[in-house]
Amino acid sequence: MRKIESISVFDMLKVGVGPSSSHTLGPWRAAVRWIQKLKANNRFDSVTQITVELYGSLTLTGKGHATDIAVLLGLEGLDPTTFPIAEITTVINRITTQEQLHFNRERTIGFTPKKDIIFNRKFKEFHPNGITFRAQLTSGKKTSDTYYSIGGGFVVQEERKRSKIKQQQLKAFPFPVESGLELLAYCSAENKKISEIVWENEKSLATEETINHGLHQIWEVMLDSMYTGCHTEGILPGGLNVRRRAFDTHKTLIGESKYSNAHEWIECIRGTEVKFRQILKWVSCFALAVNEVNASLGRVVTAPTNGSAGVIPAVMMYYLVIENHDANFDDIKQFMLVAAEIGSLFKKGATISAAMGGCQAEIGVSSAMAAGALTELMGGSPEQVLMASEIAMEHHLGLTCDPIGGLVQIPCIERNAMGAIKAINACEMALDTDAKNAKVPLDKVIETMWQTAKDMNSKYKETSEGGLAVNVALSDC
Repeated sequence: MRKIESISVFDMLKVGVGPSSSHTLGPWRAAVRWIQKLKANNRFDSVTQITVELYGSLTLTGKGHATDIAVLLGLEGLDPTTFPIAEITTVINRITTQEQLHFNRERTIGFTPKKDIIFNRKFKEFHPNGITFRAQLTSGKKTSDTYYSIGGGFVVQEERKRSKIKQQQLKAFPFPVESGLELLAYCSAENKKISEIVWENEKSLATEETINHGLHQIWEVMLDSMYTGCHTEGILPGGLNVRRRAFDTHKTLIGESKYSNAHEWIECIRGTEVKFRQILKWVSCFALAVNEVNASLGRVVTAPTNGSAGVIPAVMMYYLVIENHDANFDDIKQFMLVAAEIGSLFKKGATISAAMGGCQAEIGVSSAMAAGALTELMGGSPEQVLMASEIAMEHHLGLTCDPIGGLVQIPCIERNAMGAIKAINACEMALDTDAKNAKVPLDKVIETMWQTAKDMNSKYKETSEGGLAVNVALSDC
């Protein structure tokens, strides 16, 4: 039986670097965590040699997901939320050329990436995304620790000391939620919206000022990723020669509008033509923009993963520029609170890792999160919110993860656009339905998704060993 833990909005929505939350952000954070553990055990200053072994999915698609680069940046002690992405190439070139690490920016240690980062195709039993850090100490002894990147930037060890803390935090929540049914019961008993329930839980972890500041930061990164993606043209790195499409689509849609920053840009978009075709194009453009930034090692928000980072910003922007021109930060905050709660239900009851559950665990979950959040903003009841989330996931069940060349580009970027459109459609269907007539509860869809994940062939779980990844060769691109 799973031990349910507290999951904050800031667990589900995290600032990081692309292209993958589980294959880039996770290993980066694992390296930082390992350094912290070495220091806690008074071993950091004794390390003379380091090797890193990547297992399973981290090996099979690691190169395409920049896992080796992420490990190096983590070992250098750099922060994925703040380190300037423009400097990544400089750091990696220095390490490769000098064959030395600035270990946590404190010590210099010899390190040859080609030799000291080992790609092992073997899968560890605990999770497909395993990473082991080994160190030789001055005493002649060796030490090692294994971490698992379990999706969405979450990193754990088999012996989870922080698990008890998280379980205690959940008990301290005014409204500890383990299922959709429980969530609805709290909303009914307290006569509150889902966002209000989540807000009360968040306040047990931090001050209102801290929460608002954090949500502001998340929104600014989301907005910046859309703005940057819409104003950057060219070819994405990696060898597939994928041309950025958001730039051309945006150029056609925005016309001759003049603006100097992302916030003025929003006002300009509000003044453009919004027939059905234009709405489809705008939503798709926003989603494509984010994931083109993600594919080029740009800064995005895991929502709940990097591979699905475009769905939620695209649907939020749809609300801001199409549905409600008077929308402000309060609406953005409300959206995030609901989206994060829906995502947490999937994490508690199933998975948000494509290595565990295929793309249904990424695009499917993000679409469900966005659908539910939009429904509350559009005036839907808590029951309609969960219904919208259920509809969105129901029509992603079984979606495979089959990235060509192990890159988060084809079909991943387009899938964000499709996930966003499905979320909006799911919202409208839920709003037009009496939720009492719903035949499939969200909890049952989450349970079904988890069963589907366990039954799914490993070829379709972020290994690039099946589907488009094998039927479309790099030479075709």
